[in-house]
Amino acid sequence: MRHGHRAALLALLVSPQLLFTAARIPDRERVVKARGEVSHAASHINRRVRHDGDAVVLEPKVAAAIKQQQQDNEKKERFLRAMMEKEPSLQRDLANSYTSCCSKYSSYDSNSLCSLYGYDCGSGGSSDNNKNNQGSSCTTSGLSFIGVSFSVNTAKGNAYTYQLCDQFPMENIIDRDYDYVMSMDEDGWLVGGGYKPFDYSGKMPYIDSSHTELLRVGNMNPANGGTTIAQVYTAMSTVYLPPLSIYPEYLKAKAKNNKNGSSNYVPSGDVTLIVSVVETYNEGGAYSDYEIFLNNLFSAMYAVGGGPCMDDHDTDPHVSMSRGVKFKSSYHMYQYMYKSNLEVAVWQAMYPKGVPIGSSGKAAFPQNSRASPSYVGYGNLYFFYDRANITKAFFPGRELTSTEKYYATLLASSSSSSISSFYEQTTYIPFEWNKQSGSNKNNNKQSSSSWEHNPYNWKADLALHDMTYGWDLPPNCDMEGETFLGIPLSSKSSSKLQSTKTFQQQFNFDNIADYNYTYVKNFGTNHGWLMGDHIDNEVGSIVDKDTSHIPLFYLGTTNPDKGGMSLSNIIKVVKQIEFGTLYIKPAFVYADDNNNLFLQYEADATSALGYLYSALCQQLGISWNYNSPSNKYGLYTNCAMHSAGDRATYGCGPDNTNSGGFCPRQALAYKAKFQSANYAAAYLTEANNYVNYWRSKYPTGVAVGTSSFCKNGGCLGLFLNRMDVYQVFSPDLGTSWVEYNGATPSPTHTASPSYDGGCNNPLNSHLDKCFRMKNKRASKAHGWKNLGPIGQACVVLVTVMASTLAVSIFLARARRRKRKGESYFGFFLRDLSRSGKKSKKLKKRRKERDNELAEDMLEDDGQVVTDQAAAEANPGLDRNLVLEAAKPVVKVKVADVNLTADANLTKKVVDRVADLEVHRALAEAAAVLEAIGKEIALLEAAVNQELEDNLCKCVDFYVPVSICDNW
Repeated sequence: MRHGHRAALLALLVSPQLLFTAARIPDRERVVKARGEVSHAASHINRRVRHDGDAVVLEPKVAAAIKQQQQDNEKKERFLRAMMEKEPSLQRDLANSYTSCCSKYSSYDSNSLCSLYGYDCGSGGSSDNNKNNQGSSCTTSGLSFIGVSFSVNTAKGNAYTYQLCDQFPMENIIDRDYDYVMSMDEDGWLVGGGYKPFDYSGKMPYIDSSHTELLRVGNMNPANGGTTIAQVYTAMSTVYLPPLSIYPEYLKAKAKNNKNGSSNYVPSGDVTLIVSVVETYNEGGAYSDYEIFLNNLFSAMYAVGGGPCMDDHDTDPHVSMSRGVKFKSSYHMYQYMYKSNLEVAVWQAMYPKGVPIGSSGKAAFPQNSRASPSYVGYGNLYFFYDRANITKAFFPGRELTSTEKYYATLLASSSSSSISSFYEQTTYIPFEWNKQSGSNKNNNKQSSSSWEHNPYNWKADLALHDMTYGWDLPPNCDMEGETFLGIPLSSKSSSKLQSTKTFQQQFNFDNIADYNYTYVKNFGTNHGWLMGDHIDNEVGSIVDKDTSHIPLFYLGTTNPDKGGMSLSNIIKVVKQIEFGTLYIKPAFVYADDNNNLFLQYEADATSALGYLYSALCQQLGISWNYNSPSNKYGLYTNCAMHSAGDRATYGCGPDNTNSGGFCPRQALAYKAKFQSANYAAAYLTEANNYVNYWRSKYPTGVAVGTSSFCKNGGCLGLFLNRMDVYQVFSPDLGTSWVEYNGATPSPTHTASPSYDGGCNNPLNSHLDKCFRMKNKRASKAHGWKNLGPIGQACVVLVTVMASTLAVSIFLARARRRKRKGESYFGFFLRDLSRSGKKSKKLKKRRKERDNELAEDMLEDDGQVVTDQAAAEANPGLDRNLVLEAAKPVVKVKVADVNLTADANLTKKVVDRVADLEVHRALAEAAAVLEAIGKEIALLEAAVNQELEDNLCKCVDFYVPVSICDNW
């Protein structure tokens, strides 16, 4: 027997596969082997088929040796296969890609596909997340609370963050530069100022939400055991609030394995700052002010009808700083904790008896309120509807004492040298900080004091990432990032934030969300339904806009100095990838082991989506397993979560190998906690029934879009994070445009040819670019078009007004000067010829005149220039000689007027006055006309005298005598 046993073990060592007893159901076993079902769910379902209980039980060392030999053989086979395979072309192969997708499994329903993909759609993941810790009367938990805010506004943080804490510089205890931390969940640091929209890390652009809870109010729906906001406000208005002082205790960081993780990967945990409320006693009092306040607060809440979901137990005050944190190594975690706790020690030295938290600035609550900002003050409490949304501030019932005010304003009012002295004097940590951190334990429950991230443990399937934990980064990548390429699926509705943009109208994901919380009790994170949670949702989840999307290719950080790739370079490379219209088809809804809810889409490697994934891996994937990326610009990244050798055929699904990163799925919610396991199963059933409706409606998939966004459907989006779409790329090398913040409108045409030969190819004649080249419009037409409708209307209006004015002037002049019986047209011709002769004479005279003629003929008071001034200017001329020569001409002109006999006296006088171009004012001409009938004789004498003494006639003009002298 011993000899036989040794022979059996030897045979097992030689063979690369384990030996099992003969199967009792051979048909089912062949199906299982053909599908290659290797997931945990498939292993559990197929246990009876394989008869795992009858398999040979090996010693741990022998089993480990066999497993290692299997892995080595698989690596050799993959290497040989990779060396023998011909590298596929980077050009798009239209012969092997389809315009639709996913027709192979059209007859399958959601549950059948769920089994094919290796998931169990009949249960809601882990039962540990489905426990109700608040009693049976509280049917829905919630996250609303009353607490203290430590929010700070910093230069590197979100510009809209409140400044509510002048006492603790929280930015000093976070690792924003990734010196110690490798990665975190998608929210990043919850303290220290928040994140800007274009942060290199791609974290959610939230404001600083640091706080400590004093009372967990829970959900806001009284029908489910909650408390309304009005009840909270009423209770707080009846309670005396003393200025509470906060004392910083220590910072702790825990490191533990993920629930579905492996000891080969970096453990993750939370970073927390522990604080305490300083208890002060009145003289002779047995209870502290804080204890009295809590007792009164609970009594007031019960008095106004507070629900059973309210947590009436004193919670341990703490500040959650970050979740899902992965450090680079245990050494880096130790160094970070030492540096941060040394900062906490400085705070303890500055505030030996605690300090009231507050600020001297102004703020308005809630953030988008139209109310004017008011003074913040010190010692306040705040009502947090969710951790990122303060709706009301509660002020203390008394002013600060002189001591309290000194410490509250110490950091803000002291000089830099005074603050530096605290840091210089604090050289050690006076409390036990190291033991507060959790220790890492491997899968065998054995403590491990040290660990380190090994980037060469990276695998292609890590792209299927749980966003509630940090990433395991590949080699040469020193910073995480959430930037990715995917398909935007959000849509606006009346119940969601109006900042939501509508990217598709084919799917209404509200139909698979439990907004009434019939099945779901609450969530393990601060986020609710990712397709846009409703305002005033009862569980107090962060009210985000709709962020529905299908991530396709994770690009990592956009910081080139940390191994990433800049946004401009990403856009440049993606623009030249020719991909077809992206069709998608829902498959089923399921919950993973962490109770994250996903909507899985069919992973069709032969579709345009599969082709695009393979092309992105070839051009932007990281170098891995003897495969390197290649694109015509030579621009690459070390932080992508996909390898250059990965292909769509290696992805998930029954037709793929389940070893790569291609697995189109949409996250619906993180860590959903159901009322019970039965409720979880009921929710999945209802959701998959609706998915079956979509499958029947789109049997070969659908290219999503709207009439104003991606009109023909099937576009690709570049996401800064899951909230912000930055750039959009159209299929078939179509136009790309900036979508972020509505920068440019989406085009409705293709800007570049789709066939070889450019616009010389008749197949491209229908494209706008080619049509414009062959039907080029005149430049004037472009100029007129560029004016726009308003500019064109203005030009037409000005033209009409100018024409009307010109006609009016002509008619007025013609009525006054045309001869008797003369037509307007005849006057126009005569006046035109006369104007021509006059202009020629004027030009001739201007050439002959001296430069002095350019001077004003009238002084400021409007009087005629004196003869004395003219004589002084021209002493060489004889005035009398010029006057004697001009008198005959003047007398003839005066005789022609015949002021006493001419019947057309008024008309001739008007003509004569009009000929006097000595800058006569209209008022003077009117006065002359009025005096004609009264003093004709006096006027004649005055005119004669004036002509003889002051004016002379030079050709047809009357000018001052001095000028005639000069002439």
